[in-house]
Amino acid sequence: MSHTPFHLAWFISKGYGPKAWRQPWGGPNPRNWVHPDLFVDLARSLERAAFDYVMIEDSSNIPYTYGNSHETYLRYAVDSPKLDPAVLATYLIQATHRLGVVTTLSTSEYHPFQLARLTNTLDHVSHGRAGWNLVTGSNDGGAQNFGLDGQYPHDKRYDMADEYTDLVIKLWESWDADAMVIDRQNEIFADHTKVRPVHFEGQYFRSRGPLAAPRSPQGRPVICQAGGSPRGRVFAARWAETIITSARSVDSMKAFRDDIRQRAAAAGRNPDSIKCLFLINPIVDESREGAEARRRAREADAESHLAMHLASLSRTSGIDFSRFDLDEPLPELKSNGHQTLVAQYTGRTLREITTAGKSLADVDLVGTPKEVAAKLAGIIDAVGGDGFLFMEPELTRRYIAEIADGLVPELQRLGVVRQDYEHERFRDNLLAF
Repeated sequence: MSHTPFHLAWFISKGYGPKAWRQPWGGPNPRNWVHPDLFVDLARSLERAAFDYVMIEDSSNIPYTYGNSHETYLRYAVDSPKLDPAVLATYLIQATHRLGVVTTLSTSEYHPFQLARLTNTLDHVSHGRAGWNLVTGSNDGGAQNFGLDGQYPHDKRYDMADEYTDLVIKLWESWDADAMVIDRQNEIFADHTKVRPVHFEGQYFRSRGPLAAPRSPQGRPVICQAGGSPRGRVFAARWAETIITSARSVDSMKAFRDDIRQRAAAAGRNPDSIKCLFLINPIVDESREGAEARRRAREADAESHLAMHLASLSRTSGIDFSRFDLDEPLPELKSNGHQTLVAQYTGRTLREITTAGKSLADVDLVGTPKEVAAKLAGIIDAVGGDGFLFMEPELTRRYIAEIADGLVPELQRLGVVRQDYEHERFRDNLLAF
C-alpha cells in the first residue's frame, strides 16, 4: 500500500532554555543548559534522520500571568529563562549541512531593518538554510520589557505584521542576485545600479534601505508562521511557507489544511508552496507496555504539577488560569495571545487539558515505533499532507534517539519520509514533495 509522503520537523519547545532538569535522563549537570550541546546533538540527529528543519521557539520575558507572580515560572523553569535563539542558531548551523534552522524573532521586538539584516546573515552563514519564525508577540510581559504598556490588540498586531513583512522582503531583495560582481580587474566590488534603497513609508514602519549586505543564497529566508485564528490564517496564507499548528483530531487537521490552501489560492499563491506541519508528542518504546507505562508516568507527573502546566497555559493565552476550578468545564474564552490554543479549551477542564498535553483525541500515538509510524502515515493519508512537527518540552537525548533512530527508520520503511536530502538549501527541500 502506498502512502502520501510527508515532511518532518522539530519544535524546540520552551526555546533555548532548561530541559528535563528535574527528570530522569535529563543529563548529569542541569546547569549546563546554558551551553548549546544538547541542541547541537538534536540538530545532528535530525539531519541524520533527514528532517526538513528545526525551529527554536522563543519569548523574551519571565512571565507573571499565572497568579500575577513570577514564583511558579521560576520555581519550575516554566517557559523561562531563555537565552537568545539567534545565537543558538549559529551553533546548529555550524553542526549541520542540510538541516533548515528556523529562528523565532518577534515583530514587536526587532525593527524590520534589524531583523532583515540578522536573518539575511543567518542565511549567508548557513549557505541557504535559514528560516524566520514570524511571530507578533503574545504576552504583555514581553511587550513591557520593550517599553510598551502591553501587547497591541491581536488583529492589529497582524495588520502591523503585514506591513512589517512587506518591508523585510523589500530589504532582503534590495540587492539584485548578481549585484556583487567582485571584478578585480576593473576594481568593482558591487554594481551600484543593482542595489536600491526601498524608501519605505508605511503606517507603522519606515526604512530607507537598501540592506547593508548582499542578497542571501535563498534570496528570502524561509518564512515559518503559526497563525491559526481567522486573522492569523489570512496572514499565514499570504506570507508563510511552512505553518506550525496544533489540532485535537484528524478531521480538524484536514479542515485547517484545506482552509489554508483555499485562502492561499484565493491570494494568488500555489497551495503546494505552503507546508502545514502539525505538532505531535508521541511516546515510543520497544514494547507497547513500555510505552504505556511511560504515558502513565507522564500523566502522573502532570497531575502532581498542575500549577506548573497551568502557568504555561496562562503565559501562551494571557489568561490567569489560577482563577478557574480545575474540574469545571471552561467557558468560551477570549485571548489576546494564542487564540488557536485557547479555542481548543472550551468545554474541557483544566485538569484534562494539562494531562493530555499535545495528544490527539482520536489517534493514540503511543506504542512501538512500527505502530506509531503506521498511525502517522494513516493520519497524513486522511489529511492530505504535509507533515509533523515533533515537540517534547522535557527534551532528553533519550527521546531524541527514540524518534530519530527508532521511529524515523520505520517511517522510511513505509516510504513516507525521505531517506536523504534532495537539495542543499532549505526551501528546495521543503518544496521537494
